[in-house]
Amino acid sequence: MRAAVPRPIIGPDRGGGNSMARLFYPAAWRSDVVEDLFGFRVSDPYRWLEDGDDARVRDWAAAQDRLFLAHREQWREKERWASSVDQVSSFGVSEPPMVRGSLMFLAEQLRGDEQRRLLVVDAEGDRRVLVDPVDVDPSGHTGIYAWWPSREGERVAVQMEVAEQPGSDITVLDVRTGEVVDGPLPRARNTSLAWLPGGDAFYYVSRVPDEELAPGDMRLHRRVRLHRIGAPWQADTVVFGGEDAPDHYYGLTAGADGRHLAVTAMVGPAARNDVYVAELVDPEAPRFVKVVDGAAVGARVLPRFLADGTLLLVTDHQAPCGRVCVADRYDAGPAAWRTLIAEDPAAPLDECLVLDGPALVRPLLLVARARHGTSALTLHDLADGRPLTVLPLPGAGVVSSLRTSAPHGHQAWFSYCDATTPPTIYRYDAALGTTEQEAGAATAGHTPEIRSRAVRYRAGDGTEITLFLFTPDEDHQGPRPTLLYGYGSFGMPMRPWFFPLAAAWVGAGGTYAVACVRGGGEEGQRWHDAGRGPHKHRAISDFNDAAAWLVETGATTRDQLAIYGQSAGGLLVTAAAVRRPDLYAAVVAEGPLCDMVRYERFGLGCTWTDEFGSASQPEQLQWLLTCSPYHNVTPGTPYPAFLFTGAVTDLQTGEAHVTKMCAALQHATAGDRPILMRREPDTAHAASPASKERALTADILAFAAEHTGLSPKTTAMPLRETAAEPL
Repeated sequence: MRAAVPRPIIGPDRGGGNSMARLFYPAAWRSDVVEDLFGFRVSDPYRWLEDGDDARVRDWAAAQDRLFLAHREQWREKERWASSVDQVSSFGVSEPPMVRGSLMFLAEQLRGDEQRRLLVVDAEGDRRVLVDPVDVDPSGHTGIYAWWPSREGERVAVQMEVAEQPGSDITVLDVRTGEVVDGPLPRARNTSLAWLPGGDAFYYVSRVPDEELAPGDMRLHRRVRLHRIGAPWQADTVVFGGEDAPDHYYGLTAGADGRHLAVTAMVGPAARNDVYVAELVDPEAPRFVKVVDGAAVGARVLPRFLADGTLLLVTDHQAPCGRVCVADRYDAGPAAWRTLIAEDPAAPLDECLVLDGPALVRPLLLVARARHGTSALTLHDLADGRPLTVLPLPGAGVVSSLRTSAPHGHQAWFSYCDATTPPTIYRYDAALGTTEQEAGAATAGHTPEIRSRAVRYRAGDGTEITLFLFTPDEDHQGPRPTLLYGYGSFGMPMRPWFFPLAAAWVGAGGTYAVACVRGGGEEGQRWHDAGRGPHKHRAISDFNDAAAWLVETGATTRDQLAIYGQSAGGLLVTAAAVRRPDLYAAVVAEGPLCDMVRYERFGLGCTWTDEFGSASQPEQLQWLLTCSPYHNVTPGTPYPAFLFTGAVTDLQTGEAHVTKMCAALQHATAGDRPILMRREPDTAHAASPASKERALTADILAFAAEHTGLSPKTTAMPLRETAAEPL
């Protein structure tokens, strides 16, 4: 059963355009595990790699680490790529502040910082550091995940997380002194929190204690609790949630007057949710009324309370691109909804914000939409939805994170970015009708000149799909080395954001492309539905069609084309390359899903069945087998170069996807392009210490450049300085 795991040995190159010496792969025993699942014989020769505590798995993984390091040593220009990434990585203030009274709460990450620090800014503009994670953990592995100021701004609840550790605590600080006045409240990972007026209590979401769960139970088991400042967390009252909903996520929204609480409940990131509303006559025992049945409505419905106690509902029910409705708080079935802002089928609704401060003549609604990936902000009368004006934006970019002061405000803060502009904070004053830049992030001083455009290509079934192209701002004839990115899951839209990896690639003379494949949210909920569940194969086909379009139009060649995806995007690119290995020179999959038959057993996979399907259902198992990269690897195929990256302990997807897929491809490939695995200890599925994020980005770029022929030394573009003023 056990196989020896030899050290990697450098051997002669077998040709094929890669000048490096070929490294033989660490031996990986292939078991004879075959399961009969509803009549399907499903082979799983590398199931033993799922046990990361097994000594033979640790030995094999250590050999893979040595293989990767030996290979990386031979990459050309790796130091120049690291320098380029450092130059275009952004720092500063990247998201709008939370405003409570005369105080602003904002996060700032300066150049050289591993994590963000939480600041408070008073009415005179004086800035104080409330929380600096380096004081808690000098190693840089502990970060601020979220923060919630009380309505009066006198206290702030802060959630800290340590990379890839399941625990996550909430502490409460006195804003005036910075001292901890309460906590820690444990097991609050991915929580939601709603303060009550006065700052003496809040509702939050936490997981059931481990000792109350069955051994090995990895389901969410979350509850909504009421916490009173100064009381032990063991005394917190459970006000919502039970054993009948082990995989539910809960979102909390309290009314401005603190008299009502709304709870949204959904199974994982499902495309529908329930809504419950309670009047807080007794905060310890609110009586919830189910006002939206997600199963019946079959849509997302996000509530918030208006000043008169009615509900404002943002929903895609009978409006795949989103609409805004109003309804009585206890009669919120679809028949009772009144449309305030109608759907625009060509411009999906991103978010909206109520402005109802006393300085305004009438309450207003600020609405953000995206048309072909470019944001637009419009102002409406809250009473009837009548459009009043279009807010000017600094360019054809992306607006996000609309915020105003709580509980009532007349100013809105938002973040803006585009391909060459790091996130920049703007403030709109609805009383004066003015928009001003307030703060933002900056690069180390330089960003490349980038030409950004959106094109449309046709998928195999004739569907038109948007493809964003980012190229150097110069005239150039002939194909360029190209890095194609995609995601295509959970209704997440792709937009022309500022992305340091893209800036570095284009700055070196390459093309960066983003395919808005089905399964994302670029065209609303119908676009998501067209690429999930039984239709997930369409997302994969759409991505391959984007690659084929790039080659056929002369934008690139197959030998110059690399693809890159993260998480569910890692599934997309890995499945695309397994299906069409002839299209690509290189593949980078960061924290991917690869074994779609057993993904529900790893990380949070059990909450994603609405997106992908469940292997426990015969019909859905067929969907999963069709798109599962691990189960479609074909021995004797000359596969592209692969780089799998991921945390050693990945609480989101589970690390077994990387190890099993890497072993399967190393065994199967008939080509001489390397199949490598880059593991990172002490990091998370997504967010990591800044230096490790930059190092990973540099390695991804160096790997992709090595196999597509891009060199920053010979094709570097002119750089343009950017900067931003502090808040």
